[in-house]
Amino acid sequence: MTLEHDHSAHDEHDDHADHEGHDHGAHDHSGHDHDHGGHEHVAYPDAVRSFRAEKDDYFRQAHDSPIPVAEREAFVGLPYFDVDESLRFEGLTLEPYTGSEPTHFQIPTSDGKLRDAKRAGVFHFDIGGVTHQLTGYTFAKGPAESVFVPFQDATTGTESYGAGRYIDVYPEEDDTYALDFNRAYHPSCVYDARFSCPPTPAENRLPVRIEAGERLGADH
Repeated sequence: MTLEHDHSAHDEHDDHADHEGHDHGAHDHSGHDHDHGGHEHVAYPDAVRSFRAEKDDYFRQAHDSPIPVAEREAFVGLPYFDVDESLRFEGLTLEPYTGSEPTHFQIPTSDGKLRDAKRAGVFHFDIGGVTHQLTGYTFAKGPAESVFVPFQDATTGTESYGAGRYIDVYPEEDDTYALDFNRAYHPSCVYDARFSCPPTPAENRLPVRIEAGERLGADH
């Protein structure tokens, strides 16, 4: 269980060389409808709930958990929106980026640093009969196949973190991608400011509510 796009600002290496902050399960296939052994069918909502329980255990016990050590004993689990299968989009193509912003750029982070990044392409998907798009990014020192999709939506700043949420996607065997908002997670700097987290670029602001994935608790 790792944290891919958040990095500890206290790491002795630069903020992107060491993956102490590997993604909390970016390419974990527990969100799929079957186990890898092929022995038992697992309903998608149950698979997501199982993944969430594993992540809670990781946050509670792992040495590199973003939950401060003094708070782990009282940690009861992350708050989530209910699983919404309509916000899981499979078979998406990473289409070439044709926008007006530069393909290669530097993205700022919460600790005042810059990371070399690339607009790798764009995902299109429909919500409520309306087509939306999100740009996917890669990092110069990041995992070769991982595409980073940060986003903001109409819950941002109230029910979810003000700087946005993240999704990490990887190509399937047929080179398509699954964009699953039920796997959307908050940056680790939500829990501990020592982590270095990139904010969501303006181009990835959705005008709709994404009631899926992690949400803020009552204490935020």
